[in-house]
Amino acid sequence: MTAFDRARVEAAVHEILIAIGEDPSRGGLDRTPARVADAYEEFFSGLGVDAVSMLGDTFAVPEGAEAEPVLVRDIEFRSVCEHHLLPFTGVAHVAYVPSNRLIGLGRIASVVDALASRPQLQERLGDEIAAVIEDGVDARGVLVVLDAQHDCVRTRGPRQTRSSTVTVSSRGTLSQPAERAELMSLIGATT
Repeated sequence: MTAFDRARVEAAVHEILIAIGEDPSRGGLDRTPARVADAYEEFFSGLGVDAVSMLGDTFAVPEGAEAEPVLVRDIEFRSVCEHHLLPFTGVAHVAYVPSNRLIGLGRIASVVDALASRPQLQERLGDEIAAVIEDGVDARGVLVVLDAQHDCVRTRGPRQTRSSTVTVSSRGTLSQPAERAELMSLIGATT
């Protein structure tokens, strides 16, 4: 993976401005290539990041404890759709059933952020989160529910400004509908 090339991003944005009939040197646009480069550097900061390393130190399940599901709800994320390079934003709900290792709860949000900070498809993002959790702690089951609004749907074409897309990715024991039913009801529960 090559490092972020700020100069190439700025040059490309400069060319796009010309291609749409704008003058990139006019006031208001003269710093746009640099601003877009700043945004892209942040949006795509997850490229080249090993998301499993984001799990950090894991913890042993206490001796004699029953391995019950762990659910972190409403993890806010933003990503960029790889089809149109437009943002999509939403919340992730991530659950796992540990085998013998526990993840620090804040680390789950770090995994979501690292994987979302790349050109993405929502469906793949959920699968990648599930795979990292499953592989990182040998989880018995993983469930990832993403609920997001896509600017490519909200601002162009059909312009569905209030629609959202929900995807579900599951692994292991939480692939079974009966096993994940309780977690799905907890995700939808209001506090």
